[in-house]
This record gives sequence, structure tokens and C-alpha cells, in this order.
Amino acid sequence: MVRLPRFVPLAAALVGVALILAGCDNPATPSAPQPSKATALGATVPTAKGDGEHGHKPTAHGGIVVPIGSDSYHAEAVFEKGGILRLYTLGQNEATVLEVEAQPLTGYVKAEGGMESESFVLAPKPQSGDKAGMTSLFVGHLPKDVAGKKVEVTIPSIRIGNERFRLAFRSVSDAGEHGMPSKVADDDERKLYLTPGGKYTEADIKANGGVVASVKFKGLKAEHDLKPKAGEKICPVTLTKANPKFSWVVGGQTYEFCCPPCVDEFVALAKEKPDEIKPPEEYRQK
Repeated sequence: MVRLPRFVPLAAALVGVALILAGCDNPATPSAPQPSKATALGATVPTAKGDGEHGHKPTAHGGIVVPIGSDSYHAEAVFEKGGILRLYTLGQNEATVLEVEAQPLTGYVKAEGGMESESFVLAPKPQSGDKAGMTSLFVGHLPKDVAGKKVEVTIPSIRIGNERFRLAFRSVSDAGEHGMPSKVADDDERKLYLTPGGKYTEADIKANGGVVASVKFKGLKAEHDLKPKAGEKICPVTLTKANPKFSWVVGGQTYEFCCPPCVDEFVALAKEKPDEIKPPEEYRQK
């Protein structure tokens, strides 16, 4: 048997101690956690940032910027009088217009601090320069009972490319100094519905009972069906399934809508741009 010199085990022990000490001086660096894909549908949604931060700063149309997909994209939400909401889609650079697939968006809105939400539809409204089948603007009408109030809006799904994203944001109350929220004035509503113009005639006003839409449809609840079947009537404004409860006579013909705010927009269009009004039979799902 070969005998090792006595100093060999001692040297090996000293080397082991040196390695241990070296390991203490240079601990292994833990691998950095991989960030999750925020705001994709079903993933974590970032909390909206406060005023003055990136999430809600003023932009081109005087609205608020909302991040989409952890700042991969953005949207500008613009609240207008009468409960109109415009949503502009923007790129990662907020100064860049982003075209997305033209698609109706279902939104849910509630008064800030409220418990119950109401649904509404944002319809694609392509801007000048948008390609066919694409849009960079969506327009919708908030329910009348929350128009002009401070609200919370959630859009569960918007499709951008091959992905779907969720976004949520709050409005800034447009209440006056006495705390009363602004709304479409009764005089403005009466002027819209009770004065003729363009394709909207005196005979139409009589056929509709000589009342405004908010009176005629008071108490009726709107439900939006985003997938009408072939041949079914569709709302001329949102192109969702029409509801015969929300019908209005324009140009001597009866049109059906998905909700009262769409009647507002259609009557205004009939008065201001009558050439854009099609016969009722053309508003059917193909």
C-alpha cells in the first residue's frame, strides 16, 4: 500500500477552506424574475396612475392617456358633453396614431364608487387615412344616468394584432362650481327631436309622438348583442343587433336601434348629413 506524505491531507483541507471562504465572498447571484405580460386578457392589469403621471396626462384631444399592455400601446379617452366617449388608439409613442382592426367594443361603466355597472358599445369610426377594415377611433354613448358624472370605465377586450388587451380608466367630473354635473340640456334635446331638418321632417316628429327619445324610451333597458345573425336587423350606428323597442321614424321610414343614444346620433346625422342615411332594409347583417 502506498503511503501519502502527512502534509498532503493537510494541504487538501486548507484548499477546501479557501474555496469555502471564496464562496462566502462571492455568493451566487440569483436569477432575476421574468416580468409577466401585463394587461393581456386574463393577466394582471396595472393600476391607473394618478393625475400628473404618465397614465392620465392631457394629450392631443384634451383627454387622458391610458396605457395598454404595460405601455406597449396607449389610448386617449375623451369625454364630451351628452355622454359621448371617444377612444383614440395610439402607439407606444403617444404621438403615433395606431390603426387596429375595426371591431365593436363592449364597455362597462359605473358612477365612481357605485356598485352596479351598465354596458354600452363603442363603435369603430375610422378617421381620414385609416386603411380599409381598420380604425384608430371608437365612439360610444354613456347611459344617460351617468352622463356628465365622474365614472369608472372598463373595456374587457380590445384586439390589437394577434393579442387581446383589457383597459380601465376614470373620467374627470365636469361638474360646475355648484357641484351639478353638466348634461345635454333639455332645450338642446328638444331642438334635436322637435325641429325638422335635412331628412328629418315635421311628419316624422308627429309619427314619433312629438316627444324626445329620453321620454319615449324611459324605463327601457338596452342590451347589446355584438353577434347578430345573417339577415337580422342591425343598429345603423353601432352595427350591433337592433332592438324593435328602440325604433324611430326618419324620412318617413322606421329604423331600429340598439339603444336611445344611437337614436340621438342618427337623428343628428339625418339633419346634418342626410345623404349618408340609407334605407332601413340596408341595415341588416350580411
